[in-house]
Amino acid sequence: MYIAMNRFRVVRGKEEEFETVWKNRERHLSSVPGYIEFRMLKGETAEDHTLYASHTTWDTYENFVGWTKSEAFASAHKGAGTRMNFYLGGPHFEGFEVILTETRQVA
Repeated sequence: MYIAMNRFRVVRGKEEEFETVWKNRERHLSSVPGYIEFRMLKGETAEDHTLYASHTTWDTYENFVGWTKSEAFASAHKGAGTRMNFYLGGPHFEGFEVILTETRQVA
């Protein structure tokens, strides 16, 4: 399993606009082979920004790479560069291979 994350430092006061864009955008993920799950996470607020992270889970690293080279990826990211006024710097990518998973056992 592979987890791909992008961290965003969103300028204070732009959080609602940023969240609205993400809630309303077409992600095109569900049709991509190996896609499991997407989450947008909201973190702590600092003096000049609020931290967010997009989090996608994939069956394999190769599935993630396939997504980044797909038409679905291009469609999902169309126009992303026009919203740079939200951010302090660009998104910061981090990728992780899952080496251990533990889930809650339901009694």
